[in-house]
Amino acid sequence: MTALIRLYGAGLGLIIRHPTGVRYTNQTCGACCAQPEMEGVFVPFDAEESWLRLNANFEGPKYRGSGAMQGIDEEDADLIESVLRDGRLGVPLAVDRSRLKESHEAWVHVLILAEDGPIPTVAGFGPYPRPGVLTWPNSD
Repeated sequence: MTALIRLYGAGLGLIIRHPTGVRYTNQTCGACCAQPEMEGVFVPFDAEESWLRLNANFEGPKYRGSGAMQGIDEEDADLIESVLRDGRLGVPLAVDRSRLKESHEAWVHVLILAEDGPIPTVAGFGPYPRPGVLTWPNSD
């Protein structure tokens, strides 16, 4: 049986897809309260302001708390990447544009582009780009 860690209230973080035998889940997708899972390694970020900005996008008039159940769009992806750049998280990330329909509030598929960001946070997970999920506390 695979171990499962619930990230409720863990703040903004990155799940790096990696064979560890540990799966992570979070309550996501606004009021829908989805519980997606991914096996890997969780890297927390000290970035409360960043996840509050992300929640504001999904609570605002575009989604009204629905959590983007049908997926996010290019505009959301651009905003998320802007928040990540502004937050200086130490991991060069890009929203995985091939998985926009599988992404929603508090569970966004990303690509880790390299391990040598401006403030190196992770190393040894290549080859890059490597898949992961950006997750944060759900607005619900």
